[in-house]
Amino acid sequence: MEKILAQKLLQIKAIRLNPQNPFQWASGMLSPIYCDNRIVLSYPEAREVVKKGLKEASAQFGDFDYVGGVATAGIAHGALLADVLGKPFIYVRSKRKAHGRQNLIEGDMKPDSKVLLVEDLISTGGSCLKAVEGVREDGGEVVGVLALFTYGFPKADEAFEAADCKYATLSNYPVMLEVASEMGYLTAEEKELLARWRNNPQVWAEQFAS
Repeated sequence: MEKILAQKLLQIKAIRLNPQNPFQWASGMLSPIYCDNRIVLSYPEAREVVKKGLKEASAQFGDFDYVGGVATAGIAHGALLADVLGKPFIYVRSKRKAHGRQNLIEGDMKPDSKVLLVEDLISTGGSCLKAVEGVREDGGEVVGVLALFTYGFPKADEAFEAADCKYATLSNYPVMLEVASEMGYLTAEEKELLARWRNNPQVWAEQFAS
């Protein structure tokens, strides 16, 4: 699944690689990779791969009552999994609504429910863990977070460990590099450059900018 999904994400350009002309993330940091897994929704074949992968991977989290999407990119993928499993679906906002019932969680989550959260991408883990906190604040138990892809930053591992939250992904950065190389998307030099970026993105970006 790791290699198959990486291949699909590269083919449909959900993952774009441009080590010579890096992308600028919202944080302002330069990066040779840009990942937008929402593009999967426009490709039925890739969508089926994701649905199958999410279903298989969800089994490692044991029993749970709800599938929850992390707003906004995780909502659609979470809904796909909930539909496949026949389970209720909720989604977690990035912040509470300022009006009405001031919801953080949209849907009907019963107290003491077990929730598996679904996200499209894990970088530092910040948005996922805000959603984890939100479910816990509203009386739910998070059994874990399941995402399509991760950059594999140590910061994310540390953050999830500190939050006492298990997480898993369908594919990851090292596997993607191998697949991209096999598919001829990267030269050996570009592959090495991308590997260096993952080891220390901030230093890599500063060196590129200089």
